[in-house]
Amino acid sequence: MVSLNNKILLFNISALLLLFTWETDSQVLNKYIKEGLDNNIVLQEKSISLDYALYSLKIARSYFLPSISIQGDYTSGEGGRYIPIPVGDLMNPVYQVLNSLTRSTVFKPIPNENINFLPHDFYDAKLHSTMPIINTDIYYNLSVQNKQVKLTEYEVDIYKRELIKNIKIAYFNYLNSIYAVKILGEAIDILNENVRVNQDLIDNGKGLQATYLRSLSEKELVIVQLSTAQNDEKNAKRYFNFLLNKNLESDIDTSCSFEKQEINSLMTRLFLANDSSREELSMLKTREDISDVMVKMTKSYLIPKISGFLDLGSQAANWTFDSKSKYYLTGIEIVIPIFYGGKNNYQIKQSVLEYKNAKLNYENNLQQLQLSNELAKSNLLSAWQVYQASGLQVKSAMSYFKLINKGFKEGANSLIEFIDARNQLTSSELTLNINKFKVMIEIANLERETASFDLGEAR
Repeated sequence: MVSLNNKILLFNISALLLLFTWETDSQVLNKYIKEGLDNNIVLQEKSISLDYALYSLKIARSYFLPSISIQGDYTSGEGGRYIPIPVGDLMNPVYQVLNSLTRSTVFKPIPNENINFLPHDFYDAKLHSTMPIINTDIYYNLSVQNKQVKLTEYEVDIYKRELIKNIKIAYFNYLNSIYAVKILGEAIDILNENVRVNQDLIDNGKGLQATYLRSLSEKELVIVQLSTAQNDEKNAKRYFNFLLNKNLESDIDTSCSFEKQEINSLMTRLFLANDSSREELSMLKTREDISDVMVKMTKSYLIPKISGFLDLGSQAANWTFDSKSKYYLTGIEIVIPIFYGGKNNYQIKQSVLEYKNAKLNYENNLQQLQLSNELAKSNLLSAWQVYQASGLQVKSAMSYFKLINKGFKEGANSLIEFIDARNQLTSSELTLNINKFKVMIEIANLERETASFDLGEAR
């Protein structure tokens, strides 16, 4: 009789073996998932979009800093419009009076002047600086760009999760195909033995030619099924390697076993998960927040926009540069909107409608995701129940086949009974194999619906 301590020891050993197997399976899959994420071209394109959004955010931040530039111009011209200044007509009579009073010719007559509009050999060079003091647009723009970065990050993660799901499903389909080939190969081995037994019976004068031909026909039928399964295996292999962006004929590690206890444990964890962390919901919520920011931005149009400027430069003719040519000029610019034909009010109404639409879109998608989550759980539970029933069918078919096979060799059962038992065994084994990987596929679907796969594991 096994003692309690021995039972505990056996249980711990089983648990450790199960954990080790699951860790091994996870490592194999995670290796392929990481490889798929690293090599995927679409994901690389989305990473570029993320970098683009990050630079847009940096540009939005730069608007808070002063802008400094060097500006300069040189102008020179003659002709065109001019301004007549009658300096001589005004001053010459005065000079005559002064000359008569002083009895001298010190004050010479001067001509009238014509001042040309066009500057001659004139330059203006300056260091121009501007700085926003009050501008609500750049504050709201920074907020929008920050949320745009989050949107792009969510889009990248959503694509990653879809790719991970597809890689897992493709891997499970490949495992399913190689096990199907194995099962059909074992069935052919059984049929080869059956053909050999029938040949021996004929050689000993106890068998029938019809029985022998029927066994050959049954064998050829399974060979055709095996050929189809082998083709399915090749296609599954190529598709899996395609997802990894590798050579289509690259070898695939098939050491994953996915025992029943592992599947049950994983299912339990997934059923306890929820879909509240899905990037789709976060993305829709962020879009709603962006719409809210746009509403606030359009409503703030009445707030004055104030900016300051400072010019440090030099201007003079004939490229003169001295203390008199140097100057500074500073000031403040204020823009207060008065009338724009109602444009701002219309923009406010538009942004409010966009915000309402974003909220409704979030609510609608939330319900759809909750529904798809429940459907995924239901599908997984149904697939699990079918898989368990398939296991019982295999046990029954195996026991039945052993009895019939033994009886056939002893002459107690007919070939028809043997073929029927063999068909039941092969069919039940194939069904069990298919149903097992249907469970794994549904697990991958539910894992996607709950966004429960840790993306950090694939980095």
